[in-house]
Amino acid sequence: MNVAIIKYNAGNIYSVAHALRRLGIEPLVTADAEALRGADKVIFPGVGEASTTMQHLRQTGLDQVIRSLRQPVLGICLGMQLLCRYSEEGETECLGLFDTEVKRFVARRHEDKVPHMGWNTISGVKAPLFRPEAEGQFVYFVHSFYVPVNPWTAATTDYITPFSAALHRDNFFATQFHPEKSGSVGEAILKNFLSL
Repeated sequence: MNVAIIKYNAGNIYSVAHALRRLGIEPLVTADAEALRGADKVIFPGVGEASTTMQHLRQTGLDQVIRSLRQPVLGICLGMQLLCRYSEEGETECLGLFDTEVKRFVARRHEDKVPHMGWNTISGVKAPLFRPEAEGQFVYFVHSFYVPVNPWTAATTDYITPFSAALHRDNFFATQFHPEKSGSVGEAILKNFLSL
């Protein structure tokens, strides 16, 4: 199977590559448009800041490449947020594949910490990215911005407010959490994505 990871100015690319190698997949880490369009699956990971990352994607033409992809695509963390229409982080116009906004967490109580960092459960999980046994399982998050629950929500988590832990629309899938850091649950999610 030919799996490509989009190479751009964001962190976390190599931990995703290592997770795929554990599953027996040697991914191609590339910014080449033809290689991305020709891959069986594409992963769009990321840890970084929305506005500078979108600026880079536009300058390199990767924004148009991502929008043109027809095979299964998985956005992770910042990758999920950039698939949305707009982010409050840097007041950024994003890729618009999910017609929803990304909002900043606002702490309501003393114990509310931002960023949301650590393990939390997912609920309301929907196929094909999730199997029923993922319901109520713990996954690993690190983020200060969130996607509200919307028509494309494929799993939710409640931290300060209920938000989208995952999204799905057509061939685009996304997780706010890091499946590559979420133990056996995350590994099962990556396997589901690879088997689509």
